[in-house]
Amino acid sequence: MATRARIPQLTSEQLDEFGRELDAIRRELVEDLGEKDAAYIRRIVVLQQRFELLGRALLCAGRFPPAWLAGTAALSISKILDNMEIGHNVMHGQYDWMGDPDLNSKMFEWDTVCPSEQWRHTHNYVHHTYTNILGKDRDIGYGLLRMIDAQRWRPYYLGNPVYAFVLMVAFEWGVMLHDLEIDRIMSGRRKWSDTRGLRRRMWEKSGKQAIKDYVLFPLLSGPGALATLAGNGAANLVRNLWAFSIIFCGHFPDGVADFTEEECANETRGQWYYRQMLGSANIEGGKLFHLLAGNLSFQIEHHLFPDIPARRYQEIAPRIREVCDRYGLTYNTGPLGRQVGKVWKKIFRLALPPSGDRASAGGNHRRQPRTGPRVLPGARRVAAA
Repeated sequence: MATRARIPQLTSEQLDEFGRELDAIRRELVEDLGEKDAAYIRRIVVLQQRFELLGRALLCAGRFPPAWLAGTAALSISKILDNMEIGHNVMHGQYDWMGDPDLNSKMFEWDTVCPSEQWRHTHNYVHHTYTNILGKDRDIGYGLLRMIDAQRWRPYYLGNPVYAFVLMVAFEWGVMLHDLEIDRIMSGRRKWSDTRGLRRRMWEKSGKQAIKDYVLFPLLSGPGALATLAGNGAANLVRNLWAFSIIFCGHFPDGVADFTEEECANETRGQWYYRQMLGSANIEGGKLFHLLAGNLSFQIEHHLFPDIPARRYQEIAPRIREVCDRYGLTYNTGPLGRQVGKVWKKIFRLALPPSGDRASAGGNHRRQPRTGPRVLPGARRVAAA
């Protein structure tokens, strides 16, 4: 079992001041937005388009191994840029202020099977509003995994590592199905008939994506159709593995806090910031790494300011870390390898019942009570690395 580390308790006065400090940082960012930010995202869009054209062209000659490898790599980068630095961030409304319909959060559609409007609901609204609140944030385990100790253990979770591997490989499909809330349908808390509209839109979007990647472009490749088909599949797989790793490392390494609905009732602005900061983790790396991560390697900053252009997160990260230090809060960060290791260690650990219950693993288990003083407002103690 992981050891437990306590999070410092802040007074109401400290939390109010904490909120005011972060609001001031946000105001500075908003007032400074301008042509540099607009030029940046337009350059990234052009870069993504060029990588896609290069990848598609090279895969037409994919019968030759060097061309196949280069084409698959280029197309993989294109899909990663489209999903991470462009799609995710544009759909957060980070560039709505530009007035460009191609970069408008409500009009943008990305190169993945999940319809953008469903992503905006499950991610922008549900996840970012209720970050790490058990019973409200459906990104905790995606209705499939046990990712925090507070989730009640069931024998089903013995398959945690297998489910996580399948989700990683087919991540875009898992994200697409997320809004169906299949776990609630299976438990009878939601009717299958209530999802008719969602399913119709999923079929439309996923069908277009499948035809494009697995029918149209292979046919356009002529004799190299099979090579193009394989390259498209490989590029989607690379994007899935990468997106899963970045997202899970930003939310589930040891040291990230979880919360209950009762603990988060009637939150103030400062308390909301407090929860966002404690419920996220960063990944260290260079400029190219941060670009390919969509700057979601600065997940703490993203959760504090989700609608601020992500390119600004690296700029403000030192200030956010300094605020954490002054208030005695842990700024959870580490290199990719370490954060990935922590995530998978947790996935395997939480597949097993709590240590005191393992002798009766086939029975029902209540969540183990937490010992020690409660940390207010809302932060549970977190599993230490």
